[in-house]
Amino acid sequence: MLLYIGADHRGFELKNTLKDFFKQQGYEVFDVGNSVYDEGDDYPDFASAVAKEVAKDPDNIKGIVICGSGAGADIAANKFRGVRATLALSGDQVFDARHDDNINILALAADYLSADDAKNLARLFIETKFSPEDRFRRRIDKISKLENA
Repeated sequence: MLLYIGADHRGFELKNTLKDFFKQQGYEVFDVGNSVYDEGDDYPDFASAVAKEVAKDPDNIKGIVICGSGAGADIAANKFRGVRATLALSGDQVFDARHDDNINILALAADYLSADDAKNLARLFIETKFSPEDRFRRRIDKISKLENA
């Protein structure tokens, strides 16, 4: 599985922590930036870079986007066809979003999560499988049709 990660200045430190965490566990992680701390950077640049990669193969590529609140990066990522991003603050929420809604991008709020909490949420995001139940697939299909509306 390919994992793309990106963050603005408010998520920069957390991004680097998560990148190292996943690399130590043997995952292939691609950092789309920012590569240096830049207080003047903007989260849409990095969220869109992650989302563009995930949109190439939404069922097999995963992404993590990080900004201060997580909301802005979540909104930006969801503008891309095939992307299902969710801002998550609890493990139950991450599990349900992966299992039921097949999210492929996790948005994290650097201002509201400790590094350990973010690692746990991100690990759960990566490890949880999408349920093959018909009701979940039907709902994903309905969401996909909205992209063409």
